[in-house]
Amino acid sequence: MAFKFLSNSTLRGEKATLGTSLRASLTATTILRLLIRLFQFVMGVTVIGLYAIDLDQARKADRYIDSKWVWAVVCGTLGAVTSLVFMLPLAKAWFFFGVDAFLFLCWVIAFGIFGRMYIGEREDTEAEEGVGRMRNAVWVLLTNMLLWFVTAVVGAVLFWRATKARTAHTGRADQHV
Repeated sequence: MAFKFLSNSTLRGEKATLGTSLRASLTATTILRLLIRLFQFVMGVTVIGLYAIDLDQARKADRYIDSKWVWAVVCGTLGAVTSLVFMLPLAKAWFFFGVDAFLFLCWVIAFGIFGRMYIGEREDTEAEEGVGRMRNAVWVLLTNMLLWFVTAVVGAVLFWRATKARTAHTGRADQHV
């Protein structure tokens, strides 16, 4: 009874703090957006791990470092960093839907390169020991491609809806009499 002042019911007239505003902003769509961005981050780091193994082996053996593998690691890095930035609460990620579309295009290119090499009955790969791992990595690239496509489309729709909204600044607001 003595600590009743600590409950939320006594703070109804107080200003919004981090705790109250955070609780109010955690809607189902916000949680879904954060989960998709977290999954994009995890999948980007997974791509870095899968393709950096071969880059490190080539470096240690003083062999040629293939630009295809470098491209996959670059895509993974761009995806992971961008998803972290878009998880921040201050970033309006839908406003930057072009970045999502650009990363979708990067993943399409990476999937096209490695899909042509490892999907199907092609046996002209360079090293047989990592073929199974690379065939699995192609599906990780496809997952990344689809995730960035979804966020690009959702961001474009939200951007279009925001630009068509009625506001007092656009002159399309309802007239109050």
